[in-house]
Amino acid sequence: MARVTARDDAATWGDAQPDERIRWVYERLVAMWGTPAWEPDGDALGGLIATILSQHTSDLNSERAYARLRAAFPDWTAVRDAPMEAVAEAIRVGGLAQVKAARIQQVLRAVSERHGGAPDLAELDDLSLTDARAALLALPGVGPKTAACVLLFSLGRPAFPVDTHVWRVTRRLGLIGPKVTADAAHLELERQIPPAWRHTMHVDLIQHGRRICHPQRPECERCELRARCEYYWATQRREG
Repeated sequence: MARVTARDDAATWGDAQPDERIRWVYERLVAMWGTPAWEPDGDALGGLIATILSQHTSDLNSERAYARLRAAFPDWTAVRDAPMEAVAEAIRVGGLAQVKAARIQQVLRAVSERHGGAPDLAELDDLSLTDARAALLALPGVGPKTAACVLLFSLGRPAFPVDTHVWRVTRRLGLIGPKVTADAAHLELERQIPPAWRHTMHVDLIQHGRRICHPQRPECERCELRARCEYYWATQRREG
């Protein structure tokens, strides 16, 4: 990798317009991590339950919990109406079983009460991105990240979920300010990132955060983004 000099960084980076900065980051993320397939399945309610199960556990365990939940009950109505302990037992492999079981049943009841009958989120198909997000956020325990994940991965809508990796990397790059919360970052980064790029940038930023831009001891010397990374140059100044 070519040596980066201090002149390469903020001379143009700090004054760049957001679209230029985003393009620079996007192109290098794609060069490093590729363009992931975007294959939404159209199942918003299943995606919502799966996202709840993914919280505070590994992908493998959350997938197992979801599979066991679907195997244990014939449909979402049965999950809604079952004793909470039965739901917790089905998802125990995913961790926090009592908390997640209660939350899943609260969501299913709220969805049922919204239009009557069996739990269903088909109504989201006919809503704008803004209105679909608002409908999801109105459900108990659903925050900006969960709503954005359902919109992006289940419905193929260009929302931009912000997890801890995305928040850390975008803050270090200076794409969002140091005081911008993870919740506020969803709309801030959506404003900056073109809709067609959002899925790729979300997935690639997670890869970058996991593999290079670690919370502790990030591997800056092998990072293709360091030329325009505010965190990297601040660290260089402190150490130099």
